[in-house]
Amino acid sequence: MVVGSQGTNREQFYSQQQTVSAEGYSGQAFNPHFAHTTSGVGTTKNCTDCHVSKDNDNNAIMTQLLGFGTGTVNFFGRYGYVGTNDHGLSGVAWTERTEPQAAIGSHLHRLAYPDNFKEHLANQAVLKTGYHHEAKGSVLDVQARGEYLYAALGKNGFGVFDIANIDNKNFSERIVASPVSALGQDTFIKTAHATSVALPSTLINDPNRNQLPQNEERPIASYHGYAFVTDLEEGLIVVDVATLLDGNPANNFLKRAATFNPDGALNGARHAWMAGQWLYITTARGLAVVDASNPKSPVFAGGYAGSFLRDARQSTVQWHYCFVTDAEGVKVFDVSNPAKPTPISGASVSLGNAGGLYVARTYLYVANGSSGLAILDVKNPEKPQVLSQFTANGQLNDVRDVQIGSVSASMYALVADGRNGLRVLQLISPENVPGHMGFSPKPEPKLIATYPTHGTAVSISRGLDRDRVVDESGNQTVVFGRRGSGPLSLEEMADFFRKPDGALYKVADVKHGENGALLDSSGKTLTPPLDFKTPESAQPEEPAAYRGRLRQRREPTGLQR
Repeated sequence: MVVGSQGTNREQFYSQQQTVSAEGYSGQAFNPHFAHTTSGVGTTKNCTDCHVSKDNDNNAIMTQLLGFGTGTVNFFGRYGYVGTNDHGLSGVAWTERTEPQAAIGSHLHRLAYPDNFKEHLANQAVLKTGYHHEAKGSVLDVQARGEYLYAALGKNGFGVFDIANIDNKNFSERIVASPVSALGQDTFIKTAHATSVALPSTLINDPNRNQLPQNEERPIASYHGYAFVTDLEEGLIVVDVATLLDGNPANNFLKRAATFNPDGALNGARHAWMAGQWLYITTARGLAVVDASNPKSPVFAGGYAGSFLRDARQSTVQWHYCFVTDAEGVKVFDVSNPAKPTPISGASVSLGNAGGLYVARTYLYVANGSSGLAILDVKNPEKPQVLSQFTANGQLNDVRDVQIGSVSASMYALVADGRNGLRVLQLISPENVPGHMGFSPKPEPKLIATYPTHGTAVSISRGLDRDRVVDESGNQTVVFGRRGSGPLSLEEMADFFRKPDGALYKVADVKHGENGALLDSSGKTLTPPLDFKTPESAQPEEPAAYRGRLRQRREPTGLQR
């Protein structure tokens, strides 16, 4: 849920802001329900909906099942944020303000706002509204969260900008370094050469709130109060940003909590991706893994420095797999042991200039420079395949970064297209994708809008995580709708894919045959092992006679027959 407030003169005091529960959890609420495994027409779920498939083709389904989020339905909001490598950053209005919140130039825009749609096409599909901030020049990475925009500013270090009034017409400067003087706020940290910023989540979770025991909420992991900044020379810099989560504008002074680069292991740190307590950092040596469970005292947990990687660039994680871009394309690692990324033989795709990447359910989107946007099928992450390379007939020719999100039942990509600026692609829509309401329909990209940035566009802000309720360390990330409820712990999750001895088990879907027999997908009858016994809890029981008071239906009065 996001909220906004509008004045009598139609000024937006705040627009599409996150809510935060009293206990400190994000108000992106999750309601636990009984698993819908049966219905009036029989079983609706099968074995591979809850356990690892024998064909290894349901990693995305398992990611959703366990609550890690698939990144497909992330909410960008009205404004997309784009950073440039030489001329600051911009907040760009790429949707309509009113409901339905149609992406400008989209299928829904044509139906709901026909006049605006015609005007957009007449303007060569160029977006009209954007607000710029010089940001001291270089903005190599950018991430919006709540009222603030976190940015890696190259040689100018790390900074946080105030975007609370991005949609308020009463303000002439919509993005500011500080709404007050430097005496009252300082949200910048000087570093040698900041390259990226990683947050535990795009959701607001405040670990410093007082929690009442009667609410039965779990503690919020301490690392949610920190930002993790990679630096070419300093390695990893941990910044305490909890002050930006407490709603108190009088204490907004940031400070370093730690600087971490043991024996130069993080020299050349280029990018960080955070999966729970684990930071996956691409460095001059390869891929490093840092344990940030204690943010003030990070620990070098492991990594990979072999020949499988060459000039590692960026990474992202989907449950048991880590996807990494390098000088040769995309490489896939097994991270079922988070501290020991293991290269998977044959799990690589050659791309000419792979950079930023984003995994959304069964597809991996890769910024591929002059070759546009590469879309990879990673339904089986160990066998990635190129689905398509989209250039919009040569218009996308300098692609540096990509982020995916959804608006009004359609999925979009915001693309940093270098010298061409910000691009908006419609990926999945009722207009041109059959089965668009399915779990992971094939994307059909269409360029619908462009915003020319002041400089070379290199980074895009990720949207608000809408389906992520727990992180890879088992820590809750949103408020749950029932007191005392919460996500599965790591130990509870393991029952879905680990044997008691820790070994991974895999399953295949089954179907019913005659006389209650179970058949595999080929129709072969499955025979239970000899030592199989039906659990007592599964034995059918006679329903006990109801001894309570039955409610009698009363006939309505005052009706004439």
